[in-house]
Amino acid sequence: MANVVGIDLGTTNSCVSVVLDGTPKVIPNKAGYKTTPSIVAISESGRRLVGQMAKRQAITNARHTVYAAKRLIGRKWGSPAVLHSLETCPYQIVQGPHEDVRVKLRDKVYSVPEVSSMILQEMKLIAEEYLGEEVTQAVITVPAYFNDNQRQATKDAGRIAGLDVLRIINEPTAAALAYGYGKDLDQTIAIYDLGGGTFDISVLEISEGVFDVMATSGDTFLGGEDFDARVIEWLTLEFAAEHRVDLRKDDMALQRLKDAAEKAKIELSTLAQSEVNLPFIFTRENNETLHLQRTLSRDKLEELVADLVQRTIKICNQTLEEAQLSIADVDEVILVGGMTRMPAVQRAVNEFFKRTPKKGVHPDEVVAIGAAIQAQALVHEDTEVLLLDVTPHSLGIMVYGGGFEIIIEKNSTVPTSQSHIFTTVRDNQTSVKILVLQGESLRAEENELLGEFVLTGLRKAAAGEVEVEVTFDISADGIVSVRARDLETGKAQSITVTATSGLTEDEIKKMITENAEYMVQVRQSEEVDAKRDQIRRAVREIEKVFPEVESALGGSALGQDALAKARDAVTTGKSALGSNSMAQLSSSAEALERTLQVFTGILERAT
Repeated sequence: MANVVGIDLGTTNSCVSVVLDGTPKVIPNKAGYKTTPSIVAISESGRRLVGQMAKRQAITNARHTVYAAKRLIGRKWGSPAVLHSLETCPYQIVQGPHEDVRVKLRDKVYSVPEVSSMILQEMKLIAEEYLGEEVTQAVITVPAYFNDNQRQATKDAGRIAGLDVLRIINEPTAAALAYGYGKDLDQTIAIYDLGGGTFDISVLEISEGVFDVMATSGDTFLGGEDFDARVIEWLTLEFAAEHRVDLRKDDMALQRLKDAAEKAKIELSTLAQSEVNLPFIFTRENNETLHLQRTLSRDKLEELVADLVQRTIKICNQTLEEAQLSIADVDEVILVGGMTRMPAVQRAVNEFFKRTPKKGVHPDEVVAIGAAIQAQALVHEDTEVLLLDVTPHSLGIMVYGGGFEIIIEKNSTVPTSQSHIFTTVRDNQTSVKILVLQGESLRAEENELLGEFVLTGLRKAAAGEVEVEVTFDISADGIVSVRARDLETGKAQSITVTATSGLTEDEIKKMITENAEYMVQVRQSEEVDAKRDQIRRAVREIEKVFPEVESALGGSALGQDALAKARDAVTTGKSALGSNSMAQLSSSAEALERTLQVFTGILERAT
């Protein structure tokens, strides 16, 4: 059976894992790193760059390099998160045709799922190179507090990348699977997950291979990017006070500030202070060059981000209340995500939960490992893992007056089904419009609209006399179905709520085709590069042994003919290096290999 992988599609970095012979393994990329930057760029030549290659050129190509795409995925145009990104990101964010968010790179506009698919494609290639076979199935993780549209957008990204997404699972739940896998545990654990772009807290009961999520909550716009932003703000304000220049208006300067802020933040997890040194950061109109040089202490960093850390603790407290647990009921606290390396974060978690968090899992790799374990459980029924997850947001309908009536409470274990009976609100009302919403606000307009339908044919009667039963069903895969039924006549109408990423099915199919064609071009280009390398190696080898062969042959006519053919093969090979023709390159490589075989035979006979 083909291997199925688990992918942690992160805001800052992504990671891919697989279970081999019962043991989860994180797969390193070509450079040997187990995580790959979640960065995509389009070079001046139109080439797609992903991961380390994209990160290396981000400063000189800031306008066409996308980072933290996960913060935009599944968002509606005009939402607070999008407005914030418009103000702070050097790359161009534009409105899509379906009120969605898109990014413009060079002369092409890309949807956010399309950008994310490029990162997933890279994860797929990393896994295929390691496993030596095609990978077509995956479990992909998302923040626990992602809504249905964000989850669907992530699933669409997987499809565009050529992956059959078996399931989307929550990051903290995946971390819990990795923590408890293969262990005989009977514990209540809290997963505190603070990553590059999002924060989640989940409380689970683990017993006899059953992972039962009791409550989950979070903030999909709170993470390392916000910590970096505080450092960038401090640096720019200090610089502006000294030079009367706002560096945030310069794309290249902003990208240099971002890199420096992230580097300083990471250093301050182990050092007391960090030097930020950015020479030639700005040039005035009179050609005067300005330099930025500041010392950032750990104390100053903690002061800058104190409220962000406290926001996570407030959410932790709220989640325990929703789970109806006290701090004493939690047996272990597991730290997940790169930001949990920050001493201030560890201290805050320690103080709130009144215990030292466990560090037995790798904060950057544990989510991908958990995803791989879940993937294995889905394709191998003998895997002894049962995951009972919850819905992170309340589901309900809009009621008369613009209110929101909750049918399924957040943190309800899925699959689940709940019903509620409503009555007509007007005399002689013959139809009801059902607006399906997701969220926590008591006002319908402040929640996410998932879908709508109309139940018609109600009998004419006074207001309040006709009863309509509304039933919500959520499957194990998170698919929401809503049914409205006239209790008197039995007449019913239903809808399967299909979350949207902002892409139509036709757009997705077109992107899948374009991506497949691009990958064919990439593979052809790699084959051409490999053949060129083969030619270069053969030319070097022939030129190295040429004097020995010439000496061994002496001045015979046959010998001179062999040497002439060798010279021709080398000349043709060097000329072929400038060609993109696979036929020409292959022909030249074969001629050079034949020459090498002849030379090897001559040298063997001579000795």
